[in-house]
Amino acid sequence: MTATEKFTKGLATFASDIAQGFFEITHNGFALLGLAVMFAVITLTARPEIRQAGEVQLMSWLQTRQAAVTGVSTDVEGVDRATAANPQNLPKQQAAVAYWLSKKYNIAPEPLSALVAEAFEAGNRAKLDPTLILAVMAIESGFNPFAQSAVGAQGLMQVMTKIHSDKYEGFGGKLAAFDPVSNLRVGVKVLQECVARAGSVEGGLKLYVGAGNMEDDGGYASKVLAEHNRLQLVSSGRTVPLAAPQVMPVNHPVKPQEPPENVASYFSS
Repeated sequence: MTATEKFTKGLATFASDIAQGFFEITHNGFALLGLAVMFAVITLTARPEIRQAGEVQLMSWLQTRQAAVTGVSTDVEGVDRATAANPQNLPKQQAAVAYWLSKKYNIAPEPLSALVAEAFEAGNRAKLDPTLILAVMAIESGFNPFAQSAVGAQGLMQVMTKIHSDKYEGFGGKLAAFDPVSNLRVGVKVLQECVARAGSVEGGLKLYVGAGNMEDDGGYASKVLAEHNRLQLVSSGRTVPLAAPQVMPVNHPVKPQEPPENVASYFSS
């Protein structure tokens, strides 16, 4: 055998050894991966609490990411969320507000308690007074989660669903406008934008009701602020007489159907 033939044979043997070694490594690697997956499946099957904890953690991460992108705290599992709460389990301040609103608006205290608790949580996140949020709900809908105006404002906070449909994406779509907590969270985001744009609560309320370019808002802001003041007194432990509810007609003033130019997110009822 010539030197060239020996070199060629040696090179072929070397290449064959490398290929065989690569095959064994990858084969063993896939085998190890398969074993790892198998043990993971066995562990999750045998320990459902571990699987449940992982699912909760993953869902929490996804919701946090959604909230970071949209600016709205979302809840894609709204059907599993309790929409009522025992007012006796609320902090004293919130319980007082829930009982007072329940008597004034003839609403059961349990669902109102859930809304009050959510309003306080959402208000803290948005840096808005929770009693202002509740006052808006009171004047807009009288706490009727199925209220709808002639121009398309819907739900507790009478959000213009057509304009703010993007804000409902994280809640499963525009039908979430009639889910009380989803509507509350979206409404709070819209109200926050209005107040920031106007530079004041009163100006923000005029934008919220669609009267930003009007001299007269039909008394909307003054009614909300009056109810806000009463709720502040109630939350501080004061006794406040129950006046007749002053829910604004849901079609007054006329709300814009489309956002103005260069404003990505306009305002609701």
